[in-house]
Amino acid sequence: MEKFKSARELIEARKPDRPTFGLRPHAAGRAAQWFLNNFPGDVAYAVKANASPFLLGALYGAGIRHFDVASLPEIEDAATIPDATLHFMHPVKSRHAIRRAFGAFGVRSFVLDSEEELKKIMDETGNCRDLKLWVRIAVQSKNAKLPLDKKFGVPPQKAVKLIMKARQVARELGVSFHVGSQTSTPESYVIALEEVKRLIVKAGVVLDGVDVGGGVPSIYPNMPPPKPLSDAVKDGHSNYTQHDAPMPLSSFMDAIKAGFDEIPKTDRCRLMCEPGRALVAEAESLIVKVDGRRGNELYINDGAYGALFDAANLSWIFPMKQVGHEPKPGEVLQAFSMWGPTCDSLDFMPGPFMLPAGIKEGDYIEIGNIGAYGRAIAGRFNGYGAYEQAILLDEPMLSMYSGEQAKALAKAGT
Repeated sequence: MEKFKSARELIEARKPDRPTFGLRPHAAGRAAQWFLNNFPGDVAYAVKANASPFLLGALYGAGIRHFDVASLPEIEDAATIPDATLHFMHPVKSRHAIRRAFGAFGVRSFVLDSEEELKKIMDETGNCRDLKLWVRIAVQSKNAKLPLDKKFGVPPQKAVKLIMKARQVARELGVSFHVGSQTSTPESYVIALEEVKRLIVKAGVVLDGVDVGGGVPSIYPNMPPPKPLSDAVKDGHSNYTQHDAPMPLSSFMDAIKAGFDEIPKTDRCRLMCEPGRALVAEAESLIVKVDGRRGNELYINDGAYGALFDAANLSWIFPMKQVGHEPKPGEVLQAFSMWGPTCDSLDFMPGPFMLPAGIKEGDYIEIGNIGAYGRAIAGRFNGYGAYEQAILLDEPMLSMYSGEQAKALAKAGT
């Protein structure tokens, strides 16, 4: 793949008419190294966030060997990675998917959240006794940008019986949960791990694994670094108070480790996490072209049916800049909304997106930190959805791990 120093150099060389992904594999590798150095357990990349071979290669090069897969196509792709351990972490799987994962790809790690799913797994694996089974419990999605507590997870009142049944047939038993995507405080993990402890004590079993799922946040303009837990001040119900200073990602790791230490478990019990967004959000940007302008509305060549699904449907604000326009001292940026290229009026990104007031048709915009889910969700509606791509060697616009933004965060106490 062709490499450029920056989006500006790419545009000067190509003048692309199609939206273009700018990959920064070095950013994915750096994020992976941070997790491997700071999370006290196995780091399983959530492949659904972005399956680009270039980013997967960067994660692998950094040391990632565990992968959270949720479908047969993801399993087929991830199975080509040397020494990969695959965890089939979709709580409701087809019998065909279980059978293929087990028989053709050697998957032995499965999640479930019902007795029906447990029976299905045992049926399709021939009652194999060499399985690691994860019981996913429902927990609160507290302070998450995208809650995930409605669709999956066994309710606490049914969890004890399911945990006991799984323990009887599994070589290794784990408990799994997900606190929601882009959660803003470690409190969510504290509450969830206390619930795990309560259920395990009630079930009278010990665990071989605890999977805390994903949810650790990345950084976006309207979602500043979350606030820290206080100095272990709580009222007995895990209602931690918060300071006003920015908080390090290590606070999430500290909260998880402290909760894990309190859970009844075997000596070999391991923690696992499933980061997706936190590993790859910074590793891609999207370069789009302005096809038209009407007042403070820009018409661009990608949108809700492409890589900007989150900007349209979740009102997500991404960092962005007009490529080739260096802001002058004191220059005031203007708030814009954006329309995508399809004929559907739902193809709208409300913003506000702050850009130079003079932006016009034919200009280019780089939209940063779109590496998580942007590429993965993009479709081909209305004939759009074809992308170019290139590797960019510069730093992401916003970073939790390096560059000027990280230095500023470190100076602020993170």
